[in-house]
Amino acid sequence: MRIETHETSGAEGYGLATVVNNGTVLDTWFPNPTLGSSFGPSGSTVLTAEQASAALGSKVATCLLTDYRRSVSIIPVKTVIEDLAQPPRDVHDVYLRLHLLSHRLIRPHGANLDGIFGILTNVAWTSLGPCLPDQVEELRWVARTSSVTLEVRSIDKLPRMTDYVVPEGIRIADANRVRLGAYLGRGTTVLHEGFCNFNAGTLGTSMVEGRITAGVIVGDGTDVGGGASIMGTLSGGGKQVVSIGERCLLGANSGTGIALGDDCIVEAGCYVTAGTLVRQVSGEVVKAAKLSGKSNILFRRHSQTGAVEAIHRNKPWGSLNPALHATK
Repeated sequence: MRIETHETSGAEGYGLATVVNNGTVLDTWFPNPTLGSSFGPSGSTVLTAEQASAALGSKVATCLLTDYRRSVSIIPVKTVIEDLAQPPRDVHDVYLRLHLLSHRLIRPHGANLDGIFGILTNVAWTSLGPCLPDQVEELRWVARTSSVTLEVRSIDKLPRMTDYVVPEGIRIADANRVRLGAYLGRGTTVLHEGFCNFNAGTLGTSMVEGRITAGVIVGDGTDVGGGASIMGTLSGGGKQVVSIGERCLLGANSGTGIALGDDCIVEAGCYVTAGTLVRQVSGEVVKAAKLSGKSNILFRRHSQTGAVEAIHRNKPWGSLNPALHATK
């Protein structure tokens, strides 16, 4: 699978940011981000109410307010990214890049996301909106005075995708398991135990019952089985992008730390890392990294010896159930 590199174009977005009284930016929502190459130099500016209405419509006026319960204000901003290959500059810039991914305007690895966790702050994502974590207990009391139970969905640097973007033609059983910045191709189904991180996702119709970690790209027609895991690059690993080709099957509780080409299978319960010793049909034993990206391979464990084997395949494993991936 060919991996997309950073886009050479830029981007622009008009959005609404949640800003704490101390100046900390919690999030920015960009309803209609756009790509282009002539937006001007990178940067974020606060808009006037008139400018915001011109860019986002008259309904924006009712959104520009101060929420004293959370000690935040909602302000309109314009963010320009001159070159997506350059690292992000501020929180608004990061959120614009994440929106571009979830709106399917760029593919994973189509924008530089280096250093985003140093830019973003920890946020308590609550049923009353985002706030700083140390404000949760006070907000809980405020909610109780209105006979409301505060729901704290997570404390994290990134929110769930569906609170900002709902791409057309997908199904997500548990929205908490898909982060903003995920790229989900039309026809993709993410079931209850499936997970998709930011800067990762599916390029077409796929079934996701396992984990697609940061940086991972999954090809059209692939099934990521229940409990299956694909190694990403987020937690101290290398920079190599792990991609899964088209029409692959990762069996239940399987996993891979190498790229798979098209029409591959990793047998249920079999985990293949770059250093896994794999016996080929010829009898030669090689590290799995040598087979990274190759097509038409079945990885399995020998039922008696436990040795990991790589068997050449020349027929499909089957196909996804079309009824589960209908877009209407």
